[in-house]
Amino acid sequence: MWKKKILLGVCEEIYKMKISRTLSFANKLRGEITVPGDKSLSHRALMFNSLAKGKAHIKGLLHSDDTNSTIDCLKKFGVDIQNDSDGSILIFGKGMHSLNEPNDVLDCGNSGTTMRLLSGICAGINGISILTGDDSLRSRPMDRIVDPLTFLGAQIFARNNNSLPPVMIKGGKIIGGQRITPSAASAQVKSAILLAGLYADEEITVVESKTTRDHTEKLLGAMGAKFSIHGNEITLSPPQNELSAIDVTVPGDISTAAVWIVAASIHPDAELTLRNVGINQTRSGLIDILRLMGGDIKLENNRYIGGEPVADLIVRSASLTGVNVSGELIPRAIDELPLVALAGAVAEGETVIQDAQELRVKESDRISTTFKILSDFGVKIEELDDGLHVYGGNPINGAIMNSSGDHRLAMLGAAAGLIADGETTVEDADSVTVSYPTFWEDMEKICQL
Repeated sequence: MWKKKILLGVCEEIYKMKISRTLSFANKLRGEITVPGDKSLSHRALMFNSLAKGKAHIKGLLHSDDTNSTIDCLKKFGVDIQNDSDGSILIFGKGMHSLNEPNDVLDCGNSGTTMRLLSGICAGINGISILTGDDSLRSRPMDRIVDPLTFLGAQIFARNNNSLPPVMIKGGKIIGGQRITPSAASAQVKSAILLAGLYADEEITVVESKTTRDHTEKLLGAMGAKFSIHGNEITLSPPQNELSAIDVTVPGDISTAAVWIVAASIHPDAELTLRNVGINQTRSGLIDILRLMGGDIKLENNRYIGGEPVADLIVRSASLTGVNVSGELIPRAIDELPLVALAGAVAEGETVIQDAQELRVKESDRISTTFKILSDFGVKIEELDDGLHVYGGNPINGAIMNSSGDHRLAMLGAAAGLIADGETTVEDADSVTVSYPTFWEDMEKICQL
């Protein structure tokens, strides 16, 4: 099955004004990688310190297209954000009630986190804000935040019956004393509601159908916000004083590390060390899934950085067995599920992913696109309404695949190419810059003859 030649033969060409990359089977995967900073935490560290009062240093920030969109938007509120001499970011927070009405349209680029979380802030400040983004972002559902923010008192108008961007928000009056159950189990939606709740006249409660990542509660809590958390109910009391800016050190992003975790697990001769990876329990579902499949993943040097659990991951080749993935595991591994499908293609037996409808409204419809990509690699796979059914144990053949502008799918295709028989070409390969600008360089570093 395995092609006994060449490492990563990365070549570049212009493909319809975009970059494509061609790679072949790597005989070994070896080395250490320090993945970029966590994207979710980077967005929140920037936004929340802009809302707070005082100066904050952010170290380890992810510098990518998405976080640059957040920085550009925050500057339009009048926030002073600078590059420090040590490579960190300096934010001079204005305070919750001192943010200016944005002086221009807020271009969120490709970042759903930027648009949804900023919408919560815009709902609370006086004035009118208009948020837009690229073609992909303008096709993603926003009614999931429009409805609860409108319920809290904001006036919001959006395209397609208030469901699609651009979004216009007239904020300034948030009505507390409410219990809200979001229509989707989404940390972005929860965070938008909580950010609006900072401006409420009474406490608000968010009731989650499934537990989602809790970075917002942790970081706002460290800045002085008061939360009462009972199971899936999160109650926020409006702060009596301004939030306090705090320094943040951002750990490595487990969603970014995921491509290497899966690549090493499915490759026949691999051992990779991934340094400083955040392993927050609400984000570490991939590790649990791969261990259920028989993966060899060890966590070393466990510690806390800025209140977040962090470890070094040692990942080795493993013989995997198919599993069923559903329920509470889904929100804890939502961005990694396409990679789980790839692991299932190599595993013995069948892997079924269900309850994952949320994948259809990411940067692309990740159920349909993952189905097409893995089918092109020769994987026997079925598309379900809420997931994928993968039949494992068959060879992976090289393919030409297009990422559809989705950074996660570009990395999926690259990981498949490392174990495929024959050449693989990833078209629109530069989409990885959304979350992992050094992805291709790191791939070259670990591939050996």
